[in-house]
Amino acid sequence: MQHKNKSAFFSIFLLGLIFIAFTSCRRTEVSSRDSEKSSGESQKLCIGFSIDTLALERWQRDLDIFMNRVKELGADVIVQNAGNSVDVQNKQLLYLMERKVDAVVVLAKKRDSLTDIIQKIRAKGIPVISYDRLITDADISMYISVNTERVGELMAKRMLSQDVGPDWYCILGPEDDFNMILLQQGIKSAIRDKKVNIRGTYYTEGWNYDLSYQEAVKIVTGNKIPDAIICGNDALAGSVIQAIADYCPDRHVAICGQDADIAACQNIVRGFQAFTVYKPITSLAEQAADYAVLLARGEKVEDVVRTGKTINNGFAEIPVVWLEPKIVTKDTIDSVIVGSGFHTHGEIYK
Repeated sequence: MQHKNKSAFFSIFLLGLIFIAFTSCRRTEVSSRDSEKSSGESQKLCIGFSIDTLALERWQRDLDIFMNRVKELGADVIVQNAGNSVDVQNKQLLYLMERKVDAVVVLAKKRDSLTDIIQKIRAKGIPVISYDRLITDADISMYISVNTERVGELMAKRMLSQDVGPDWYCILGPEDDFNMILLQQGIKSAIRDKKVNIRGTYYTEGWNYDLSYQEAVKIVTGNKIPDAIICGNDALAGSVIQAIADYCPDRHVAICGQDADIAACQNIVRGFQAFTVYKPITSLAEQAADYAVLLARGEKVEDVVRTGKTINNGFAEIPVVWLEPKIVTKDTIDSVIVGSGFHTHGEIYK
């Protein structure tokens, strides 16, 4: 009886050892898989995109192209929309830093409002790309944009070629948007020694189209309506067109903008807007994504930005990538806009 008890005890003990060994192997297998998964996830790059606002058609397009390109390159994207607020953008950039993103792309609300947070981000070894609008007084890694000085030059030269008269007015975006400085430099260089008088320049705070509309109403109901109005973008041009339609519909004023928004393209074919400036947004957003991923991988700026061009942002000479704009008129809208796939024929001519 005692021998049988010992045999039973030994059998139970042996089964227990087998169970423990099996469980131990199983736990090791799960732990190994979890470790591999964690390692794989940590190797996947993540790009932060801090954008001023998505209220404009233009910025939504940029963002969609950028995100698709980053994902094609095998990285993730965290997007932060500041909703037109400097304070919110600063907080969101801090959040991106705390999420330990591998690179940050910034479309700034205000050019000189990000110095401190960018210093903190760069101290973590995270590269920062200034997108479309130059960030000043900050240690950014690079700047990529359409050549805005060239945009202003093209605008003024096209106005001159249309023989619209010498009395011009400018309704631009915010004065703290560095692109407006570049735009004016281009306009001034084109009209130098020409018989043109820019009677006034209005800066639209926050790109607020109600404000630009109110300014346009003052102009067109004043003593003298200008021969031409150059606008900071197509949405501002649209507000000016509306003011003219409301208060002096029989008066023709040559109006231009930039971005080739769908409404602007429709206004051009209808004769309400003289022209716009098309900026290769697809190429701009895709190249920004390419540079962001390269820098996130640890590539040096001097090795990836080989344009040989720089711009002084008040902190240092910053490597810059300029893309070239194109004038779009009623005669070229099909070849430039429809031909590039930017808008369809049906969207423009509906």
